[in-house]
Amino acid sequence: SVDPRLMAAASVLLASKVEECGVIANSKLNSAISSIVKTKPFCDVFRVEKPFSTSLFVECEFFLLEMMDCCLIVFHAYRPLMQYVTDMGQEDRLPLAWRIVNDSYRCSVSFHYPPYIIALAALHIACVVHGQNFQQWFSELSVDFQQILDVTHDIMDMYKTWESFDTSKDIPVILQKLRERKSSKSGPAVPPPASLEDCIRLVAD
Repeated sequence: SVDPRLMAAASVLLASKVEECGVIANSKLNSAISSIVKTKPFCDVFRVEKPFSTSLFVECEFFLLEMMDCCLIVFHAYRPLMQYVTDMGQEDRLPLAWRIVNDSYRCSVSFHYPPYIIALAALHIACVVHGQNFQQWFSELSVDFQQILDVTHDIMDMYKTWESFDTSKDIPVILQKLRERKSSKSGPAVPPPASLEDCIRLVAD
């Protein structure tokens, strides 16, 4: 794994280039990272001793490109969702299904299933919530309905977790575990990583 602050900053930097928003200065990225780390409750867990170097940002960009196989076109579930809703003739189900697609990015379904399956699962949940039966419409689709059910179960499990997860109580427990893990592995001070490989090794250790 890579330092999450470095990966997040490099992702923003790469996205700004893809969307032609102009180049973001590395100093602004470092300033934003430092500001977030200082103002969030995990400041003592992830501490920025020194700003990340320009070479680290560049190397992390190439690392991202390699993981994405240099394909910067990202497909989302929104377009197929609109097509399915129109075909179904139930445009009033779009707002709820759209919100469910938004929520799906908080779990791992987007890593395991194609966008059109996630769109169908969101539409399926919306129909169930409104008490409508569109099994006939779903059965006529040339898709694996089991995948739709799997995504539906994953999203519903996520909602159940949200209901039982108390941020004010559970987050401090998680942060405390991170602090204990960090203190148990603390040793002599080391210089900041000079390359992405060093950064990966330090985080892995």
